[in-house]
Amino acid sequence: MIALRGYAMIAIRLPPSIEKRLERLARRTGRTKTFYARQAILEYLDDMEDLYLAEQALERVQRGEERRVPLDDAMKRHGMEG
Repeated sequence: MIALRGYAMIAIRLPPSIEKRLERLARRTGRTKTFYARQAILEYLDDMEDLYLAEQALERVQRGEERRVPLDDAMKRHGMEG
């Protein structure tokens, strides 16, 4: 990995079909391929972090270390009564 002005640079190999789609999207929107690659990585990381946190919480519930809260109770607790 190469650092460039506070940013890390990575190289990835993409199949031609994905490269073409990325290039077309960048051209049509006036954004860079880097912008879309960064956005895709960030979204994936967010999803994976949420998944791992949820799996850890489920394991704690299954071990009896944490209790479940019904959705209605959680919504009321946070002022989101429906």
